[in-house]
Amino acid sequence: MIDYLIVGCGLAGISFAEVALANDKNILVLSDESQNSSKIAGGLYNPVILKRFSEVWQAQEQLELMNQFYAHLKLKIPVTVDFKKPILRKFFSIEEQNNWFAASDKPALAPFLSNTIITKKYVGIDSPFDYGEVLHTGYVDTASLLEQYKSYLIKEQFLLQETFDYQALEILSDGIRYKHIEAKHIIFAEGFGLHANPFFNHLPLDGTKGELFIIKAPDLDLDVIVNTSVFILPLGDGLFKVGATYNWKDKTDLPTEEGKQELVERIKEIINCDFEIVSHFAGVRPTVRDRRPIVGTHPSSNSIHVLNGLGTRGVMLGPAMAKALFENIEKGVPLSKEINSSRFVKRKS
Repeated sequence: MIDYLIVGCGLAGISFAEVALANDKNILVLSDESQNSSKIAGGLYNPVILKRFSEVWQAQEQLELMNQFYAHLKLKIPVTVDFKKPILRKFFSIEEQNNWFAASDKPALAPFLSNTIITKKYVGIDSPFDYGEVLHTGYVDTASLLEQYKSYLIKEQFLLQETFDYQALEILSDGIRYKHIEAKHIIFAEGFGLHANPFFNHLPLDGTKGELFIIKAPDLDLDVIVNTSVFILPLGDGLFKVGATYNWKDKTDLPTEEGKQELVERIKEIINCDFEIVSHFAGVRPTVRDRRPIVGTHPSSNSIHVLNGLGTRGVMLGPAMAKALFENIEKGVPLSKEINSSRFVKRKS
């Protein structure tokens, strides 16, 4: 009998896999790669919600665990996936500058917002009101991370590549049986695929579609991430990742003309040079209306668990939420009411 069967190999699934392995647990990850939001994610980590100049929930704790997580991954995968890079918020007025300084004086935000205006001029961007710099930021190459981690799982014989059959899951007195596999616990980390899960489809997981570009802009000289209504992330060789849109109605992962036009218009608000769209892709983020993850245990079985709802901040949230769930299962450490899936039990009844 293994300790954990993990269904899903996105950011949530590999975060839990790493926590379990670090604690000498036996795991098997099952995935058919049907959910691609982690692969196409922007991958930015940023402790500040720049739209409202407010702190990300538990930002300091999440950053510390995230840094430990990606540092440890260097021992397992042969490429760098975590890139420390400043995020600059372009100002469009003196009023926005003043709002930035007011926010940077708040105790919760002071560690993350520089009170020094960045006046550097980047070729290809008009910035008459300059920039504010967010500290402790960067991005994770999520596509490379998932590809390399999958290779690691295959090498260690920890990966089963197939579509999960819910009808084949049996609940035992001391765990679960799935076909020929017996495990003490099963972790469902399926992203938007949770809607097909009969154990947890009562949870109010929403899907927020996001569309992104890779553009080529040879005349844009940028070595930092610029964030306004969209982010522009330099990839090298004149290539930039740009995103993202937010669509709460369309639940497909197909790029749309509407999304394309929205991104083009927003890019033109930021840069003043020509660009070419190299690729256009989309995915559905697993989001929750109260903006908190869904973490916890099924009310009818102590062996069935959920780790989901990481939304747009999966690279930051994943390690912290995986640790919280693992410690809840193994040590009885209570889950925060803000993330516990039990907060939706009344909805089920």
